[in-house]
Amino acid sequence: MKIASNKIKSVVHYFYTELEGLYGREETETMLYYCLVSYLGFKRRTDILLREEETIAESDLLKFSFVVKELKQHRPLQYILGETLFYGLTFLVNEYVLIPRPETEELVDLIVKENGGRPLHALDIGTGSGCIAIALKKNLPLSVITGVDISEDAVAMAMQNATRNNVLVTFGKMDILKPTGLQMGGDFDIIVSNPPYIMLSEKDAMEANVKDYEPHLALFVTNEDPLLYYTHIVKFAFLHLNNGGKIYFEVNREKGKEVGRLLSSAGYKEIRILKDMQGVDRFVTGIKG
Repeated sequence: MKIASNKIKSVVHYFYTELEGLYGREETETMLYYCLVSYLGFKRRTDILLREEETIAESDLLKFSFVVKELKQHRPLQYILGETLFYGLTFLVNEYVLIPRPETEELVDLIVKENGGRPLHALDIGTGSGCIAIALKKNLPLSVITGVDISEDAVAMAMQNATRNNVLVTFGKMDILKPTGLQMGGDFDIIVSNPPYIMLSEKDAMEANVKDYEPHLALFVTNEDPLLYYTHIVKFAFLHLNNGGKIYFEVNREKGKEVGRLLSSAGYKEIRILKDMQGVDRFVTGIKG
């Protein structure tokens, strides 16, 4: 099926007709709106009705046709558009980095609210697109922020995002399982990480747009060692946090208590297991004693 005309209302009809049965109506409307924002400069959802008789260029019609074709293959819209929103900022994304989630926005918000009164030296481990590090720098502008990732492609993307959002953040390559070689300039007040935490046994239940497109290196851990990255980060952080420094984790909803016990056994104090907006255990924090 082709788009019937070059009017916006035809694009809207095409989107709903072609994607019916693959996505819910609300999700389809949201994806359509993001495309209209990206390609036609829409400012609000009401523009969909207010501008429905407006005509658009043939080149733009081709963009919408391409989006629908890719969405039928379950490719994430963020990868199709090449960008996404996170904590009020726009980030470039591609298949080398995870698409930032709302839960991670909550993690950033927690850190900002709890640590907004003074300049900090913070490290983001497994930075990916750089969303956590950059959002922290944007909201704690006097702080010194470093982000590290095992993927050179992710580090390159994070650097682009720092430039795009006009912040100075240091990014570098580091494998937390073998943490050597990065010059970090002293100890940290905060270490934060959203490491791989989805067990391979959970893979089959995941949506195709996640398991087929997002980087498995940043998603999955084995069933035999689901806390692999947490174990190494906890040890690393105890060596590189200042006394009284804080560690913040995003965790698998089933592993909050285990990560809490891991922190406790390593000597951290004031350990908290916090729920996200969906009411599930999602964040674990602790303080170096």
